[in-house]
Amino acid sequence: MAWDDRLLGRSRAPETPHPSAPIPVQGPAVGAGLRIPLGESGFSVFPLILGGGDFGWTTDLPTAHQALDRYVELGGNAVHTSDSYGAGRSEHIVGSWIESRGLRESVVVTARVGAHEDHPGLGPVALVRGVEATLTRLRIDVIDVLYLDATRDSTPLEEVLATVDWLVGAGKVRAVGAYGLRPEALVEARIYASAGYPRLTVADVPYNLVRRSEFEGDMRLVVGAQQIALTPSHPLEHGFLSGAQRQRQRIVLSVRAAQLASNLNRRGTRVLRAMDGIGAELGVSNAAIAIAWLLAQSSVVAPIVNAQDADQVSDLVQGVGVRLTRAHLAELARALD
Repeated sequence: MAWDDRLLGRSRAPETPHPSAPIPVQGPAVGAGLRIPLGESGFSVFPLILGGGDFGWTTDLPTAHQALDRYVELGGNAVHTSDSYGAGRSEHIVGSWIESRGLRESVVVTARVGAHEDHPGLGPVALVRGVEATLTRLRIDVIDVLYLDATRDSTPLEEVLATVDWLVGAGKVRAVGAYGLRPEALVEARIYASAGYPRLTVADVPYNLVRRSEFEGDMRLVVGAQQIALTPSHPLEHGFLSGAQRQRQRIVLSVRAAQLASNLNRRGTRVLRAMDGIGAELGVSNAAIAIAWLLAQSSVVAPIVNAQDADQVSDLVQGVGVRLTRAHLAELARALD
């Protein structure tokens, strides 16, 4: 029986079932009852957020809609997109799916704003225009969680939060998250929150088995102390941790992965070998192991994972149900030494 059928709580029976065949279980997917609080945002989400980073770029609209359908069938309820994904095409695809399926009330929509070429940055005018454009492409009235993309912005934080305060008051944004803010900026934001500005309750920091320096250290301490929900992006390091880039017994690194460290190829080989062994033991893919490792970290609420098709969604969601033992975690840690 396929793994996604087990999660959906249904059985594939032959046309004439054997007398000893199990009785099919009817009802919603098991994953539909799996929800965890997204920090203090007011939302509860499935422990894996489906990202639309490939939608409108390597994945066309019909295939993206199939992936989104599969995610919801397996119990998912949170979708992430950005105005930088496909120059807004991802938002259009996600929006058309929400509208055509009538799922606005049951899906948590998270969107990152601040990197579209038509209105870059987080200045007051750019941010308001960016949010309005995102709402239009998504075909919705309010963004559930707005991630502020501060990677290439120098607008004073108080000015940004003042604009966000207006957006929340206008009913265009419900909760606020951060992307690209340094730990000291998160501390500053908390001070402003005590003065009445909107509080940052969610953070997206790139984080995975082989990319850990950006989160571990001061960022981990600040996120933990402020009870900020971590929704890490790049959980597979651009496909590296899925093992898909191995050819002829070698590791073929993505451009981004190659830039991380000169010795990642050697360490990455050890990590993938360790994942191979654990995956064989548990009967799941390397991608599922990578997701399970993140969910084993105390600060992580729900990784943001991009998928290109429905089969990838099924593969990735397996990681939610995998429980790595202390021995597994220790083995993965040794692979990085």
